[in-house]
Amino acid sequence: MASGLPHPLLLAPLAGMDSITINGEVVNFSHVFYTWIAMAILFSLAFLVRGQIKLVPGKLQNVFEVIIGGLEDFVVSNIGEDGRKIFHVLIALFLFIITMNLLGLVPGFDAPTANVNTNAAMALFTFAYYNWVGLKRWGVGYIKHFCGPFWWLTPLMLPLELISHCARPLSLTLRLFGNIRGEEIVLILFFLLAPIVGTIPIYFLFGLAKCLQAFIWFMLSMIYLKGSLEHAH
Repeated sequence: MASGLPHPLLLAPLAGMDSITINGEVVNFSHVFYTWIAMAILFSLAFLVRGQIKLVPGKLQNVFEVIIGGLEDFVVSNIGEDGRKIFHVLIALFLFIITMNLLGLVPGFDAPTANVNTNAAMALFTFAYYNWVGLKRWGVGYIKHFCGPFWWLTPLMLPLELISHCARPLSLTLRLFGNIRGEEIVLILFFLLAPIVGTIPIYFLFGLAKCLQAFIWFMLSMIYLKGSLEHAH
């Protein structure tokens, strides 16, 4: 491509295409486009709330205070005061995931989390972050978290713990992907079989399920971070 021209993956969504062929390979990028939409929604809401912060909160500010304040109290009650230091990452993941999940309920839209690539990227970030927090706190001593309670169990526990930790990104990725993609397929089937009667009631159920999946990611990430912050026994 000539220099100065935008990448085709930036132009294609604006042209209404869901995929493009590059060097003979079909590249699907619709999840990237809808991820941008989710980010735009969150940034817009953040600037809107920030510009209207009052001592007596309005409706939108009140909603965010309830969500963020409630989840912060939940984290602190489980991790302790150290939870406040890492809460910004957890709440960012929660709001990002729940926004992407709910996009799938908008007619004509697709949930970015119904694509395994989106989830894999977030899972790898979560994995890298909680290990970085552990290394930052304990230094080289962080390896003790993988060695078991007794030194003589280290040859057995170390490989098992390493495999277990490395499997966490895969578990996070597939759990969210499977649930969201499954809901999208079921929703399409309900719409084809009973466009109004079958779809409207299921919206409420799937809306709750999508919120629950975001909270599960939030809670698992909190548990991983709690483990990395705790003293190794």
